[in-house]
Formats: sequence, C-alpha cells, structure tokens
Amino acid sequence: MRTGEVMKIAIFHDFFGTIGGGEKLVLTLARALGADVITTDIDADSITKMGFDDVSIISLGETIKLPPFKQIVATLKFARCDFSKDYDFFIFSGNWAHYAARKHRSNLWYCHTPVRAFYDLRHHFAGRQPTPFHRIIFRIWVGIHSHFDKKSIEDIDKIVTNSKNTQERIKKFHKRDSKVIHPPVSTEGFKYRGNRDFWLSVARLYPEKRVDLQIEVFRRLPDERLKIVGGYSEGDHAKRNLKVLLKDLPDNVEILGSVSEDELKELYADCKAFITTAMDEDFGMTPVEAMAAGKPVLATEEGGYLETVIDGVTGKLVEPTADALINAIKEISKEPQKYKEACIERAKEFDASIFIERMKEEMGVPP
Repeated sequence: MRTGEVMKIAIFHDFFGTIGGGEKLVLTLARALGADVITTDIDADSITKMGFDDVSIISLGETIKLPPFKQIVATLKFARCDFSKDYDFFIFSGNWAHYAARKHRSNLWYCHTPVRAFYDLRHHFAGRQPTPFHRIIFRIWVGIHSHFDKKSIEDIDKIVTNSKNTQERIKKFHKRDSKVIHPPVSTEGFKYRGNRDFWLSVARLYPEKRVDLQIEVFRRLPDERLKIVGGYSEGDHAKRNLKVLLKDLPDNVEILGSVSEDELKELYADCKAFITTAMDEDFGMTPVEAMAAGKPVLATEEGGYLETVIDGVTGKLVEPTADALINAIKEISKEPQKYKEACIERAKEFDASIFIERMKEEMGVPP
C-alpha cells in the first residue's frame, strides 16, 4: 500500500445465521472501517433486522446445515479461499474464519473465545450428545479438528479479545498473549421509558445460555413475567434445545424468537429489568445494552458478567441456582428504577466509539 492510499480491509466471519453479539461486532467494525465482510452462510433477514444492509458482504458459499459438517465445511472454505491480492489487512472473527490466516497477512484475530466444544466445555458438549453413536462422532471430530485449530493459530499475527475472561482462556489453551478491547454497544441508541411489568432475556437459544433455568425460575414466580428474545443458526445444536424449552412453557413466559434491532430497543426501554444466565459467558453485550437503557441486570456470578455488572450498583450477581435468582428478582422488583442512572453511566464505558478507536490503533489505521 502506497503512502496516502486508503487501507483496504476484509473481515472474515464464520457465518451470519442469526442475530448475536459477534455478528453485531463484525458489522459495526466493517461499517466504521469501510471493510468488506467475507463469510459463508448469509441470513439476509438477520442482517436487515440488525440494521446493516449497507455493509458489503461476500459469501464463500453455503455450508451443510448439520453439525459437525457445518463447522467442517466452513473451515475448508476459509482455508481454501484467497483474497490476498485484494486487501491490505485482514481481520478474523469467530471459530472457523481464522483458517484463512495462512494466506492472508498482515492479520488480526478478534477472538470471541477459543472453541468451547474443543476446550473448556468439551465434556459438557460430549455429555449432551443424544446417543452413544453421536458421542463417538463428537469425540472423533473434536480430536481431529482441535489439532488443526491449534495449528491454525500459528498463522495469526495479533490477537484481540473481548474480556479478561476470554484472555485467560486464550493464554491457557493457545499459549498466546492477547489484548482486551471490549465489544461495541452504540449506547446513544438506547432509551429509558420506565419499568413495566416484564423482565427481559436476550440470548441465542443454546443450552449453555441456560434459558431453561430462567424458565424454571419464572415458573416459580407466577406474579412476574418474562419475555425471551433469541434465535439460533440453522445447522447448530440449538434446534433440539428449543423443543425442550417450548415444552410445558408456563403462561408467564413468552419466547419471541428473533426481533429487529428497533423492536429490541423498544423492549429494553420498557422492561422492568434484565436477566442473563449463560455458562461462563465470554463477555456478554446484552447486559451492557440493558444498562444503556437504564435497566438493572441480574446475572450469574461468573465469566464476562463480572467485568460489566457492578453488584448492588447496576444490578445483582448471584450463583446460578433457581433459589438465588428468585431472591434477586424479588429484591430488584421492589425498586428497579433506583438503578437507572448508575446503569446508564456504566454502559458508556463500553460505547462503540471506544471500541472503534482502539481497534484502529491496533491495526495502525489513522483516526
């Protein structure tokens, strides 16, 4: 790249099959940098709902919508592609996109987390397989693919990650240093409109998000209401979980599925408070979004929640048990409005403008 020329940037991301924090991060960064996004599956409806129709997205082709073949196909597509002559700098996001790193330098990997099925949640995922045959297939896939996962990291020049929690995982499993740059939340887009009569939960409907625990909690609190927003990518492991969640759903719990960004902001503006229970969450953008709307957050005392929620100030951090969550819901419900100002101020510390500025510094892009 000659002096005075604009740096051409490509961002590789696994797939766009649903609305999630990783997808919002990539699209926010692409818009700010004028970058192209290179991916596999594209759910145009999800892109529209997130409000990023203006971002240029290139597909390498569809995957097979059946795990683990979806993940294997994505890995092969990224490993085989070659855009090395088309761009000056490359960013990788997700679990499979970084297999393109060997052909694409200089580069940076924004690591949301090392593949949890390969590392810290390996036994959890194995135990969740429906039959002994599925468990055998799972172990074979993990054994082979995790080897190549470790090898692919050798082609990464620099690693940025979303939290100290994930930073520790990267050090433990990949033996690499990384820099923490918290994910972006456009805080000015959220508003407080009062504390109405429902709690809000926003999460991909995967088992490790423990939405089933939330449903059980509200089953025991018939005077409270819960609205759950979230979907899943086709070919992931959540479809079977959704059937379980929908079975015998109590009358005071409603699963809304995926909603547009505007609809989500309306729910944040009106909800009484926010609940999130993911297992050792990497970072968690939704608690920050809720706080930006002035709403207290009830979160399990683990993972990235420890880096965003201030216990007793912007909400409550409790053990991941039904009893602990029930007690906290009762306490927060008494005066949810008292957390408003502290929540809004806390959310500003994670504003998108800070994320973009720090990412540009890491890439050497002029402000």
